[in-house]
Amino acid sequence: MKDLKAELEKLLVNAEDCDLIARLAADQEKRETFGRIAKQLREMASELSAEIAARLTAAGGKREDDASA
Repeated sequence: MKDLKAELEKLLVNAEDCDLIARLAADQEKRETFGRIAKQLREMASELSAEIAARLTAAGGKREDDASA
């Protein structure tokens, strides 16, 4: 479970980085590209978050440290 949460954090950080690059890019095409990448990363993070929640629910409400990934 810890590995999944670490991956979730990486996805969110990368999405923030892409948003920053998109805002700072002088080129319109780069702004759009990095904006799209940020959106895709957030969608992946959302799916992973749902998977984490499902695993926690399936573990019967055990603490996350007790649930194996």
